[in-house]
Amino acid sequence: MTDYVPPPVDRRLPTEEARDLMALVRELAEREIRPSAAEEEEAGRFPRPLFALLSTSGLLSLPYAEEFGGGEQPYEVYLQVLEELAAARLTVGLGVSVHTLACHALAGFGSKEQRAAHLPAMLGGGLLGAYCLSEPAAGSDAASLTTRATRSGDTWVLEGTKAWTTHGGVADFYTVLARTGGSGAHGITAFLVPGDAEGLSAAKPERKMGMKGSPTAQLHFDGVRVPDSRRIGDEGQGFAIALSALDSGRLGIAACAIGVAQAALDEALAYTAGRRQFGRPIADFQGLRFMLADMATQVEAGRALYLSAARLRDAGLPFSKEAAMAKLFCTDAAMRVTTDAVQLLGGYGYTVDFPAERYMREAKVLQIVEGTNQIQRMVIARHLAGPESH
Repeated sequence: MTDYVPPPVDRRLPTEEARDLMALVRELAEREIRPSAAEEEEAGRFPRPLFALLSTSGLLSLPYAEEFGGGEQPYEVYLQVLEELAAARLTVGLGVSVHTLACHALAGFGSKEQRAAHLPAMLGGGLLGAYCLSEPAAGSDAASLTTRATRSGDTWVLEGTKAWTTHGGVADFYTVLARTGGSGAHGITAFLVPGDAEGLSAAKPERKMGMKGSPTAQLHFDGVRVPDSRRIGDEGQGFAIALSALDSGRLGIAACAIGVAQAALDEALAYTAGRRQFGRPIADFQGLRFMLADMATQVEAGRALYLSAARLRDAGLPFSKEAAMAKLFCTDAAMRVTTDAVQLLGGYGYTVDFPAERYMREAKVLQIVEGTNQIQRMVIARHLAGPESH
């Protein structure tokens, strides 16, 4: 084997500040994240102290306003940070994306008083957030959710169960979508619920094929009382708030997917450069070279697609279709690239001694979370051909 190390991604960042930020992220990833990633994932350990470090380093607040403790970075920069973090360990990259998603409702739709009261601690105070939309019987059809919030004076009482909550049971706050009115999308309202609220409990985390270090759990709301001052936006506005957050969140998933794919490509490049068969490196064989070329092309195409969508968002232009396209393409590409990486490593790719098999297991969930890729195709088609006739 050789000591060949693929070079870092050549990123075209818009400012000197962004270049300094990326250098910080890469240093932190190499020092604090990557060395223990495989061991901690295999043991199922959630790196909570690391998220505290990310918070104090300003990496949990990048796309939000400076006046509330945010980094005021464009999405074009924030997403590339996510990609670097996910390449080092998906539990971390996806965790930052989920935290950012959990802050979106308050930052975008909260009152000035709410933002002043809560955002500084959420963005830079060491807190960790989670997002509660899905339920056991309401996944892709999120508008059919049944968790109910009933008003009692100046307080809301929440009853129900949320499912597939990343950071469930370890988060300090939850952005919760609950039904306050009739059926359908127009009867849903958003709330900011403290993680230690009385009556809130988490089930045992799901046992997953990948991302074992990231807790995913059901949350039970048994008479959880939330003051009206923690209602975000107007009554009935919750589903619109959720969709707005998901457009941005899908870009986060796309960036994480390219991070995993880049890590798998780098692993395959290093291995094929060092592995010798028939008297020469296996990277000399045309069949394998073509696989590497296809993998690299998919990674570059995915990166270009998510950055194009991010620049639309940064310019204040519609980007819902492009976000769905990026999520669809990047996560499918990650699945193909990681599968090919396992193949290129041969028998070693199938062992836990090399990270390729972990990348493949982790890539699979990215085709499912924050809207399955079948839902992304529906979203894209509606933009192209209009809504389905019924």
